[in-house]
Amino acid sequence: MKIVKLFFIACPLLLLLSCAKDKKGSIDDSEIRERYFNLEKIGWKSKVYNQKVDKIDFTATEVPIQYYLLKDKGNENLILVDSLYEQNKRERVIEFTFQQENEKDILDSENTGISYEDGVKYMSFSIERDFMVVVNQKDTIPCSAALFERSYKITPYQKVMLFFSNIDPNAKIQLIYKDNLFKKGTLKFQFKDPFTEIAL
Repeated sequence: MKIVKLFFIACPLLLLLSCAKDKKGSIDDSEIRERYFNLEKIGWKSKVYNQKVDKIDFTATEVPIQYYLLKDKGNENLILVDSLYEQNKRERVIEFTFQQENEKDILDSENTGISYEDGVKYMSFSIERDFMVVVNQKDTIPCSAALFERSYKITPYQKVMLFFSNIDPNAKIQLIYKDNLFKKGTLKFQFKDPFTEIAL
């Protein structure tokens, strides 16, 4: 009999706590949804910097982590996306493209001095060693990984995704590229305000 009374007392209490939790969760969801909607509405403002050296365009683009999370997870569960962002907000992703002025294949041996196959191998396995970022003009952070997105000569450019870890999300960074593939020297890309709006 005591167990039945306890059940009738505990049930409404648990139901009340559950409702309060659901109500709180829906408020968080709407706030997060509004924040991501505003980011999307302004075109996912990204930082884009370009340098041209001897008819080769080198372009560095920093894209917000949230963009990749939404692209991967969709926008059905924004609380999950926001939670993943909190876990990964110290990561930076930079898209880096190489393009020759006349749209010839950038990995052609006349640009690299090595065979096309060796150029592809370098972009796939070694190029991450050529990149680093400087944070607040003092801390140097090496590239933790690079992903070469092969286009198989469909696009006039080649692109690598660069990943850097353990960076304050509010810190301004400078990307350093020591070009060992095309032998164009050291290039610096200062990521600073204002943002340049690009369509993604």
